[in-house]
Amino acid sequence: MRPIRRQILSLGLGFLVFAAAVLGLAGPAAAHDAAESSSPSPGASLAAPPEQVSVTFNKNPLGIGAAFSVKDTSGTEWADGPVKIVDKVASQKLRAGGPAGEYTVAWRVVSSDSHPIEGTFGFTAAAAGPVAPQAAPATVPAAPAPGASAPAIGTAQPGTTMEPAEPVDASEPFQWSIVIFAVVAVGLLAALAVLARRRLTAASDE
Repeated sequence: MRPIRRQILSLGLGFLVFAAAVLGLAGPAAAHDAAESSSPSPGASLAAPPEQVSVTFNKNPLGIGAAFSVKDTSGTEWADGPVKIVDKVASQKLRAGGPAGEYTVAWRVVSSDSHPIEGTFGFTAAAAGPVAPQAAPATVPAAPAPGASAPAIGTAQPGTTMEPAEPVDASEPFQWSIVIFAVVAVGLLAALAVLARRRLTAASDE
């Protein structure tokens, strides 16, 4: 009986060790981040290419090392700009004007435990997407009409104040008061001289 019991105990211990090893290996694998869903869903049929594609994970992926590739059947890349990660969702914007047909999405992110994870999915667009509107051309100032004269330098413009122009002769004005004073003085001297001569003449006659 003892050998049988020992064999049973040995088998039981071996099973426990094996189960512990399996659980130990499965534990870390289950701890890795994984994709839970995508938008569009794999194999979805859409009326037109979407504005963006996204993948939702069970944990928040890191914001570094993420990349998306969205190609049509001709191999043209339609991913536009960087990958945007908000909480558990990593999304990729697409260029406008994608053709009808099948698309393949390949994604790659860095999980919360720093392990890279990747995957692929596809969808189909029944019609081409709308083309992005072009920007309006910049307006060019109209050319002046023939014969119209452009304002010359120094011409006052509406809403502006012109600086006073410097006079042609910046010297001081001529002092006419000095001339008038000199003429009056000469006249007085002449009158005094005449009066003095008359007095002398009268005195000599007496």
